[in-house]
Amino acid sequence: MPSSFPGMDPYLEHPELWPGVHHQLIVAIANSLSPQLRPKYSVSIEVRMYETSDAESLLVGIPNVSMLSKAGQVNTSNPLNYLVTTATPTKPMTVTLPVPITIRLGYLEIKEVATKEVVTSVEVLSPVNKRSEKGRDIYLTKREQVLGSLTNFAEIDLLHYGQPMPILNQKNYSHYRILVSHGKKRPKADLCAFHLQNQIPQFPLPLHPEDTEPMVDLQTLLTNIYDVGSYDLKIDYTQQPVPKLLEDDAAWADTWLQQQELK
Repeated sequence: MPSSFPGMDPYLEHPELWPGVHHQLIVAIANSLSPQLRPKYSVSIEVRMYETSDAESLLVGIPNVSMLSKAGQVNTSNPLNYLVTTATPTKPMTVTLPVPITIRLGYLEIKEVATKEVVTSVEVLSPVNKRSEKGRDIYLTKREQVLGSLTNFAEIDLLHYGQPMPILNQKNYSHYRILVSHGKKRPKADLCAFHLQNQIPQFPLPLHPEDTEPMVDLQTLLTNIYDVGSYDLKIDYTQQPVPKLLEDDAAWADTWLQQQELK
């Protein structure tokens, strides 16, 4: 059963679901490209390590209650915004520490078989890239290295929540983005910016200039992932997605789900 949304399903962004979706999407892109690129190119799934914390991973999209008063306003009575408690100093209370954890995320490299050259790098963003300070710094360093070379680059952002990756002179807001950068055309690049209400656009995978660029159909790949993974059985569409949508987007999603008789 395919997702009921016309394009990206925001419920797949839930922190308990997205790691599986991300992994399956990386594998699906690799499997779809490999037959089209043989025998000149090979597709490799590579892994990058990110260090983050339990708090950053588990509390995605949940407001930091320690910075809010009972009225829901920032507590300005103490300069550090600590949660004021009436517990006596002699009685210890249970707290939670940000324990460092390591996250492994896959990405793709398209290599020319004869030369072993990395021709194209393909990234699918995850929350650790857009929300974690350490994870974002690691990713941006790698991104800058690729953009400073002649390697082609494709960056897929299917996460509505979090800080988008930097693009010069791009001020228009969009929920999702697909960036395609040919190494020999930089600093110019092609950007597909689309919204929750849109289908996910196909995009051409950049290769050497003399080669035909295969089209990547993310919509079909995600539909198959949703179906095979039985995500319709894992998602409760009567609840709000996590992270939450903006007010106007949430209203549209509610109406859409009611039309699909899911809410």
